[in-house]
Amino acid sequence: MIVRKLHDAERSNRRVVTKTWESTRLLLKGDGMGYSFHITTIYPGTETPMWYQHHLETVYCISGSGELEDRETGEIHPIEPGTMYALDRHDRHTLRACTDLVLACVFNPPLNGLEVHVETGAYPLEAEAV
Repeated sequence: MIVRKLHDAERSNRRVVTKTWESTRLLLKGDGMGYSFHITTIYPGTETPMWYQHHLETVYCISGSGELEDRETGEIHPIEPGTMYALDRHDRHTLRACTDLVLACVFNPPLNGLEVHVETGAYPLEAEAV
């Protein structure tokens, strides 16, 4: 059984901070679950282009507001508490936050821990582990 508290993980190397977001990785590849689970905050007023070439992701909005743009179709989806989206086709997308956008995220395959987006908007398939 794995039990972790978000406030403890936020004070460890499981918290990764970038210019537009921060992510606390509560479950990682090394935990052996077959997926990783993160609580991510997208900072207000930011725009983050992403394209997970190596991963599938499901996201659930806990709090805040923003929008998700499908860069293939141009379609815009409002993101607010209770919204879920799944990037089931390695979708090119951009996430914009109007307020702090707090999201619960699941990745398959799981992240190792210290991943940040590379220039294409993807996470590398294998990165340094926590």
